[in-house]
Amino acid sequence: METIRGLLWKPTPEEQKRKCNALVRQNVRKLDRDIASLKSAEVKAKNYILEASKRAKRNPAMAKQAAQDTRVYARELIRVRRQNARLNTSKAQLQSVQMQVNEAFSVRRIEGSIRASTGIMKDVNSLVRLPELTGTMRELSAELVKAGIIEEMVGDTLDNDALLEGEDDEAEAEVDKVLGEILKDKLPAAKEDELPSQPVEEEEEEEDQQEMLAQMRGRLEALKS
Repeated sequence: METIRGLLWKPTPEEQKRKCNALVRQNVRKLDRDIASLKSAEVKAKNYILEASKRAKRNPAMAKQAAQDTRVYARELIRVRRQNARLNTSKAQLQSVQMQVNEAFSVRRIEGSIRASTGIMKDVNSLVRLPELTGTMRELSAELVKAGIIEEMVGDTLDNDALLEGEDDEAEAEVDKVLGEILKDKLPAAKEDELPSQPVEEEEEEEDQQEMLAQMRGRLEALKS
């Protein structure tokens, strides 16, 4: 008997609205955490660039290696900033979805019916494809289908590689711009003919550089998962 009642029970519009709003808030909090992590990664990338520049000043023979390191860090920084911009855009879309959903439920309360919204469907379809939000956005889309606010479940998830397609090979001009912004032309130029011919990198410095690179990439991978 309890099973039959469970199958026949339908949530009220107010219960549906509360559940939808709870799912939206859950997603907003998740985006806020990811955005904060990216801001931290951005600060650390800037520090790595400055540290590489300082090493080159302490030991001019390391100028070439420092120039290479700073360009690697600059590319990582560009990727962090792009991902941060994407998540901020997603947060704005999510907040727009919440306003539209509340408006749809208000119309339902006044008019006694609800109309499917292509605007909400478009935003939800975009958001559910984000790896950061896939699970809870699928749950939200299912609730919106039940409520009649959207007409069908939305598309497949995109992985981070697809989202960042075309962003791996940042234009050298953009890398130069980032380095100019952070270093303000403090990084010494590293021309091949100006460098000493003898080997100059010490093993300890090499290990430090590799460790910093590994840490930065590890943080980015953690944010993607």
